[in-house]
Amino acid sequence: MNLSRLLPVVFLCLTGLAFAADTAASDLASKLSALRQDGASYVRLRMDIKGPKPDTLQLQIKQRLTKGSSEMVYQVLFPKERKGESVLLKKSGGRASGSLFTPSGTVHPINDMKEPLFGSDLSYEDIIDTFYAWDQQAIVGTEVIDNINCQILESKPGKGTHSSYSSVRSWIDPRRFVPLRIEKYGSGGKLVRRIGVTRVLLDGRDSLPANLSIRGPRGSATELDGSRLKRGVTFADAEFSPAGLKELKAPRGTAD
Repeated sequence: MNLSRLLPVVFLCLTGLAFAADTAASDLASKLSALRQDGASYVRLRMDIKGPKPDTLQLQIKQRLTKGSSEMVYQVLFPKERKGESVLLKKSGGRASGSLFTPSGTVHPINDMKEPLFGSDLSYEDIIDTFYAWDQQAIVGTEVIDNINCQILESKPGKGTHSSYSSVRSWIDPRRFVPLRIEKYGSGGKLVRRIGVTRVLLDGRDSLPANLSIRGPRGSATELDGSRLKRGVTFADAEFSPAGLKELKAPRGTAD
């Protein structure tokens, strides 16, 4: 057998397989990113923080998510002593910014996006992150979760992308296009945060994570229970401004 003729053929086949794998990963990431860009929506959820300082919060979330930008407002509805605490997060052009408001104080900028959201195991960066839109995407394996054979998608930030994470791995249900587990890694490949999806709901044609369990670097855990989602709502631009954080109101037709 003439190896000089065989080796180029083998090389071309392997290159073709690698290209196909990269294309499949990019297509999967693009699909997940597009599903996230669902316009304006309103969410109500319960946040249970477990650990040395346990707490239970009822939150409302206002968000406007498009391909070019993300705007989110998280506000505490309950308990009474924390009612009105609000966070504004924005991201555009790969740059994130935020503001924090407490009713007894004033609005001030968020200087460190790695700080926790309302003392939970989610950071501000986790909330506003768009890692499915990162340049580097690869399928690095498969694993069965809850009897579902998931594809493991690895996302890495490219040049010009600002992130405290070196990579993010997502275990994707390929039928429903929803992640069942997300792991975020810091420098040196150290696992920093693990997010598990414990309940998935069908909202119209899309499957959405409704319940999440988060474990962060502090050794504690946070559980999120989504109770309500309404899409296609209308927000005033002022609601996504630092001054708008001082007003605690829901979109028309969504209040209890």
